[in-house]
Amino acid sequence: MSSSTPEATRGVGGSVGRISIAIIAGSILSYGVVILTGRLFTPADYAVFMTFWGLLFGLGSALSPLEQELSRQSAVARQRGGKLAADGLTTLYVGLGVAAVAAAVPLLPWVNERLFGEHYGLAVVVFAAGLGFAAQFAVRGVLVGNNEVNAYSLLLLVEAGSRPLIMVGLVLAALDGLITLAVAVAVGSFAWLVVLRPARATLDPTVPGDPAPTILRRMLLLFTSSALTASVITGYPAMVGILAPGGDQDRLGGLYAALAVSRVPLVLFSALQALAIPLVVRLSATAEGVRRLRKLLVLGTLGTVVLALLGALIGWLAGPWVVDLLFGDRYEVPGWAVAGLVWSAVLVAIVQLLAAVLVARVRPGEVLGLWAVVATASAVALLVWPGDTVLKAVVGLVVGPTLGLLVAVVLVLKTEPRDIPVMPDGGTETVPR
Repeated sequence: MSSSTPEATRGVGGSVGRISIAIIAGSILSYGVVILTGRLFTPADYAVFMTFWGLLFGLGSALSPLEQELSRQSAVARQRGGKLAADGLTTLYVGLGVAAVAAAVPLLPWVNERLFGEHYGLAVVVFAAGLGFAAQFAVRGVLVGNNEVNAYSLLLLVEAGSRPLIMVGLVLAALDGLITLAVAVAVGSFAWLVVLRPARATLDPTVPGDPAPTILRRMLLLFTSSALTASVITGYPAMVGILAPGGDQDRLGGLYAALAVSRVPLVLFSALQALAIPLVVRLSATAEGVRRLRKLLVLGTLGTVVLALLGALIGWLAGPWVVDLLFGDRYEVPGWAVAGLVWSAVLVAIVQLLAAVLVARVRPGEVLGLWAVVATASAVALLVWPGDTVLKAVVGLVVGPTLGLLVAVVLVLKTEPRDIPVMPDGGTETVPR
């Protein structure tokens, strides 16, 4: 069966629309969790809870290569008219192993004390939820790679919706402590159980795939890249706590409240990132599609920079008022800090999409290099920039993604599709599907 470039993108608009609706709904529900806990806890306790929140979703973000790689594998298998091969299971097993090791680190007493103080149980919750996230991202990747958009959107909604519902029940039952509300957050990482059957139907483990050592090397590179990504998204409060400890906890509570508001969409943004990978695979199957993809990337990057500037201006003017409206007057954050957070969030989003192009082109080394630049630049700012912890944190979030965007553009423009059959110029035929 053959397809032209327009056919390669047919249905993408509808898929993006449905997933975008699920992301918006999930963001609203996640905002409910962030706001509810901000109202329940003191600023100091909220800083601890947001460290837990950031670490958990940082771990989840670090596991997103499972979704991206299984999305790519599923899209390639679908393009060739088959099912996901045995290397899909190998990828999952590698992911579970990495999740277990990473999630066990906060259980170490000296690490736990710096992160959570006297609340050791939060590390146990992180460990259990981390294993659930590994399976969740694997199921998400298989679904989106096979264009199972309805099941994928349902998974996003169940994950995000279960948390505030359980939290409200706990509050009504007067069980609204740090640990119990953390457990409510962790339940969402097992939402994959709801859609396991359609994902399982797309797998055929009897079909041979890539050798295990090849998959292991590729996934370790991608996991390392994703851990670096998470350090500047949801895991940033933990990064600040380790590299720039101390500071006024009440001021940090206000900053983390604003950070949570700006970062919630990025937690769910990996859904669009995973959707972009099959699209890149299909477009890369023709020379015309490659040219079209390059044009889209250039225009999209330029548009994102303009959006980031506009968002930063709005954040400077209205950010403190929004934080006060959502969390109450106990939380204070300066306008310049909100401006920096908004600029950072928008740039991280486009860097994630450009990284997805590199994943689709099977360039794990370049992906690692990209996020190493972002995380290193942010870490250096936290360590050496003069001023208090709040200033250090904002500067780190501005410098890292800005430098990362420049590197991402160069890497994407320099790379070509790999392991994706590309037709000669003017060709319109793709590989059999």
